[in-house]
Amino acid sequence: MANVLDLRRRIRSVKNTRQITKAMKMVSAAKLRRAQQRAMAARPYAQMLASVLDSLVRRVDIYDPETGELRHPLLVARPEKRVAVVVVTGDKGFAGAFNINVLKAAQSFIDASESRQLEIDIEAVGRKGRDFLRRRFVSARLVEQEQPEHVQQARQRQARVEVTGDHPGILEKLSFDRIGRFGQELVTRYIAQDVDAVYMVFNEFQSVISQRIVVERILPIMEIGKHDIASATEMEAEERERMAGAARSSQVSLQSEDTREADEEARKFGTAQVDYIYEQPPRQLLAELLPRYVSTQLYHAMLESVAAEHAARMTAMDAATNNASDMIDSLTLIMNRVRQAAITKEIIEIVSGAAAI
Repeated sequence: MANVLDLRRRIRSVKNTRQITKAMKMVSAAKLRRAQQRAMAARPYAQMLASVLDSLVRRVDIYDPETGELRHPLLVARPEKRVAVVVVTGDKGFAGAFNINVLKAAQSFIDASESRQLEIDIEAVGRKGRDFLRRRFVSARLVEQEQPEHVQQARQRQARVEVTGDHPGILEKLSFDRIGRFGQELVTRYIAQDVDAVYMVFNEFQSVISQRIVVERILPIMEIGKHDIASATEMEAEERERMAGAARSSQVSLQSEDTREADEEARKFGTAQVDYIYEQPPRQLLAELLPRYVSTQLYHAMLESVAAEHAARMTAMDAATNNASDMIDSLTLIMNRVRQAAITKEIIEIVSGAAAI
């Protein structure tokens, strides 16, 4: 059994660790509040853009009268042979099972696609997901091809599932411009028929106790303003209780802000029953608004993922702080017993020595 000095050192070490985890918990709680506010602030714009697009689609002929084809390729659904999967994880650890749950959902989707013989192109957002996916799957390989006037890089496929891109650091400071460029890359690949669909795996965040891991199809656009959910995994009751306890101790609201009135107003934007006159032709309007709609979906999903990551880290650090407190109590009890046993032993030795004299 350890002596009193060793136990005191261990208690001091655990106390220092508890101080660190408690500070990390409070930092995550503060970041969670800001992330919630950003997600709420972005919601009216996304809703208004969806309303404008829905109004535009209903009021203009999206089919070309001459060819009979849709005026924009993002509205065209094709048989899926190769799909892109955007996996949104975090850049840092100490967030419990947050990253693992997202990667499990992505792996389940990839495994389910094997029976359909789908080719998967993975776009990793977040360092944790990038590192895991690079270890598990091969990275896309580019080879140089001689063209008449220049050398062009072309992709040479090596496996059914490949990591075609990673975007580390994009979540540290979310910028709509940067995510817009990423969204434009996906749109360009879809229009060029490099992929037949684009899916996104992320943690959907409504409130601290209302979250789920979803696999959502963002391309092609099947219905404006509706989420095309391929699969969803709800939180377990035990996990919900742990998050609720961590939120209460950090004074974080369990319920999301009531925005029903603002959402209703946003839905009415541009949907009045009047005959709108559009200056630009329908093809040009759709070409400008549909890619922005896709980028808005990506941006809002990443905002929710960031909020969910902070909530998971707050819960994990709360559990670590409570475990450290329990360990300190247990070690203190053991130390008192060891010290009492040493005192008793000394008394027995003194009494035995006196009796021997």
